[in-house]
Amino acid sequence: MNAVWALGQQDMHDSLIQRIQPHCFFDTYTRNSFKEPSRAHWIDGWKIEYVAFGLEETMHLPPVVIIGGAFQNFNSYKYCVEQLLECGPIILVDLPSMGGNQQITNVETGASAGILELPELSGMLGRWMDEVGLNKVSIMGMSLGSVVASHFADQRPEKIERLVLMGVMQKTRPSWRMLLEESLHLMREDRMEEFGQAVILYLINHARLDQTRMSPTAKRLFFRQMADFATTERLRYEINCNRLLRLKHVPSPQCKTMVACGEFDSFTLPFENANFALQCKDMQFAMIENADHVPQLQRRKETMNLFATFLQGKDIAEVEGVRVLNREQMQNMERRGEARLQLKQSSYLMRHRLQPELETSVNVVDINFFGVLIDAGSVEMAQQLLSQPRDMRLCLTDIDGQELGLECLIFEAQGQRVRALFKHGNFENAARLQDLLKSDAVVGLLS
Repeated sequence: MNAVWALGQQDMHDSLIQRIQPHCFFDTYTRNSFKEPSRAHWIDGWKIEYVAFGLEETMHLPPVVIIGGAFQNFNSYKYCVEQLLECGPIILVDLPSMGGNQQITNVETGASAGILELPELSGMLGRWMDEVGLNKVSIMGMSLGSVVASHFADQRPEKIERLVLMGVMQKTRPSWRMLLEESLHLMREDRMEEFGQAVILYLINHARLDQTRMSPTAKRLFFRQMADFATTERLRYEINCNRLLRLKHVPSPQCKTMVACGEFDSFTLPFENANFALQCKDMQFAMIENADHVPQLQRRKETMNLFATFLQGKDIAEVEGVRVLNREQMQNMERRGEARLQLKQSSYLMRHRLQPELETSVNVVDINFFGVLIDAGSVEMAQQLLSQPRDMRLCLTDIDGQELGLECLIFEAQGQRVRALFKHGNFENAARLQDLLKSDAVVGLLS
């Protein structure tokens, strides 16, 4: 505890120095900067980790604070620092249990980081800024970080110069919640290979790999990171998932805001990003072409050019590879990410994944890579399927005539029709389904 107290005293001392000599807060960036340890600042037993870099020629501009997603470490945002330093000093921040911050227990009270809701984390971010002497800043939030950034802009509008959000939604849709809940089920059941593949298949739109050209190496590394989660990583994943599942509403920032997303984002859908932007007082909305939920990996140049252009107050419509939409276009966006397809064969079996003797014949009304609409044959059977929301498997036939069993998340029944998502916890089966949907087994599109 004395060591913790000493750290806290040192942080207070550093904060005072930063207020008197603000340039001392920022390190000079070099290509080896991310090999150095990050700094830590303690608030009531919670640790905030950060790095801060600046250039002499842009030191006078408002710093850009970057809040990443759930698991990216600072090195994951090296490209942001290198390409955005011309916009001003860059600060990367990891709050407790987010990003590369491994803290899951308060060092003073022993409380779990799971008690910290996203608005509380935003409040902690504001307190940290006060204590280190940061006044006006621009903020970039991506994925989970976008929720923290939105809450911060709502809580502390006086501190915000400009706000960049990517991969954000106002309210969580039921199907999205089911995907998160399913990933937790897989992890708790220790099905980690399936868990790792499922998370990648949720975040990366495999129906659009031809357009996004996601690097197979990046996908493989991402998968191994998730599948090889140790105890701390599993706890952090559960903490962050539950934070999102408890989230009811994300406030609409009133500052200058740019909302961006990949045009093929299947995790936070483009229309959801657009709907969020429409609630913002002073907003711009842009879709990054040929990208999904991770444009920073697939279209790095275009994504960073978009961010830099907005942060510098320039016209984002001039950025190549980006489509800027006006309010009317945003209001009329297609809600569905992928077209619904009709199969030549419609009759298939649904079988219980743990009790294969439990099966029923159904008709596939329409299908795409992400889910299916099924006619169960009766209202009673539809209700029976709905009572087994994560245990039924749709048994299709692939292009080689082999059975293709896809586990389903059944989330709605209307009359004798049932809607379900595909779990997609297997890369091979996902590829087989994609081949099927591109074959002559498909007879048409449905509006």
